[in-house]
Parts: sequence; structure tokens; C-alpha cells
Amino acid sequence: MTINDVAKAAGVSISSVSYALSGKRTISADTKRRIERAIRELGYRPHAAARMLAGAKTNILALSAPLHDDGHLPTHMRFMSAVVQSAREYDYDVLLLATDDEVSGIQRVATSSLVDGVVAMSVSDDDDRVGLVRDLGIPASFIGVTAGAEGLACVDLDFVQTGSLVIDRLAEDGHRTIGIIGHPHSYVERKQGFMTRFEEGIAAATSARGVRVVREWADPGRGAGARAVDALMDGPEKISAIVFHSSEPVVEDALRRLAERGIEVPRDMSLVAAAASYDPSGFDIPLSGVTLPIERVCRVAVESALAAHRGEGAEDPLLIDPTYVDRGSTVNVSA
Repeated sequence: MTINDVAKAAGVSISSVSYALSGKRTISADTKRRIERAIRELGYRPHAAARMLAGAKTNILALSAPLHDDGHLPTHMRFMSAVVQSAREYDYDVLLLATDDEVSGIQRVATSSLVDGVVAMSVSDDDDRVGLVRDLGIPASFIGVTAGAEGLACVDLDFVQTGSLVIDRLAEDGHRTIGIIGHPHSYVERKQGFMTRFEEGIAAATSARGVRVVREWADPGRGAGARAVDALMDGPEKISAIVFHSSEPVVEDALRRLAERGIEVPRDMSLVAAAASYDPSGFDIPLSGVTLPIERVCRVAVESALAAHRGEGAEDPLLIDPTYVDRGSTVNVSA
């Protein structure tokens, strides 16, 4: 329903409805009663409409955060919590849109004028929400990079550079065959953007360095990390290092399995965490590697959505350079 529908039903002008909603001018009691009756019968949302007509802020952001069956809930919650915390710093509340349907939730909040903008996470390579926010004209930012998002704010870790960086560091230490324990393969099938870009970085580095990688995809079930370790170590390729691009439970499980097999780190096996959404220093064996800067990414996403609400255009996607931290979990095998 729109303000035009209310005006027609009440038999008054659009400006009269506007005055009734905003209170900026006095209207007759009879006109006001007709407008209020039309609003009730049509199910219109007068408070949201009044804010829109007055040009005021709602001080609410929508967070489009669909959770898939193969997703890791603690990581999902870390992103959500970081968005909420950043929004609070700007005196904003966050309305969570958590259904698997990534489109309908945004349509609802946009047509009812409930929010000042949208922050979208779990972004795919070709995300339907890009065209949607353009069509609706709602300010938005994306945690991730997706096709066709020119002029829209996108922010993420530079996953291409991250993939290249971890391979480069291991190659410099003489590792020639490297195992990778990755997220569930369904992430690849669903074309999650960060997975595509990470694989691009891996492919570029292995080609440039002349090294090989052997991949195992860790499914969401229990024991996935142990099964991945066994598959890598019992396979035909002799690996000397493992890169973890997977969730915290998978890494914990893999570390237990390595210990059960009598593998000493880093003497027998070098380990690296890539784009870790957890604290890599928190394990019994602190892991060298790159940590995903969740708080910074989410802060920029919130600030970008608020900037879009102010009518400010977006620049090219902001890709945050990865920082590699050496915690002693790798060794030079060529020395």
C-alpha cells in the first residue's frame, strides 16, 4: 500500500494524508477520521510512512544474513554480532533478516520504510540482492564482492591475496606439495564469493611457485577434520604442510587427529590458518597464518550503508590486505 492508495480510499489529496501522518499542518477532524479509517482498512503503516515523508531517519539497519544448512553458526554469529556492535556506535538498531530466501525480507523492509539501509552478508558471486536493492532504491552495503555491484559498497578481506600469501610463505620454506582442508564443497557449488576468490589466489601462487596442492573438503559433520587429515596423509601425494581454510571445529578435530597419528608440529608437518574466523593463537598449537578481520569488515559495511543513506556514492570494493602472523607452526624443510 502507498500513500496514494490511502488518499484515494479517504477521498482526500495526497498532501492531506501527508499532513495527517507528519502533523506538520492542521487538518479538519472529519478529514483526519477518514484518513485514519482508510489506514486501518488498508493495513497501511502510518508511523513508517510518517518518518519517510518527514525525511527523518528510522535509526534501524536491516542485516540480510541467510543461514544455510552447511553454514557454521558460531562464525555466522560473529559477523552478526560485529554488525550490531558497529551499528550501536552510531545509535542504530539492527533488524535481522535470517530466512534462506534472501530477497523477500529486503522487499518487506524496503516497501514498509522500516529501515534506513541494508547490510548484506553471505554474498555469492552473482548475488540476487544486487539487482534487488537497485530496483528498490534502498541504501545497501555488501560484506563480500559480487558481480554487477558497481556503485554499491562492498567490503571484504582480499581473499585472492590471502590464498597467494599462504602458498607463497610455504613455498619459500621449501614445501612442494601442500594439503588444503577447505570448507564444505557445497560452498563452492553455491558460489560463495570468498571461496571463488581464495581459489583464484591459490591457483595463481601454485602456478607461479611450481608447487602442488591436494584438497580435502570438510563436510559439516563430526569428525570431518580427522577424515580430511587421514585422506591427505594416506593419499598418494606426500604432503609436508596443511593449510586450514575451514571452521574452528574442523581445525580442532584435525589437530587431535594429527596428535593421535604421532605427528609433531612443525617438525613433521607445517600448519597454516588462512582467513581464520577464530583466534589461531588459541589452540594448544598456535597456528601461523591470516586472521579474518571480522570487526573491521563489519564496521566498514555499517559505515558504508549509512553513507549510502546520506546519498554518498561508493568507490571500488574495499579489499583489506591480509596480515600474516608467524606463530611458529611452520618450518623450513629445505634448510
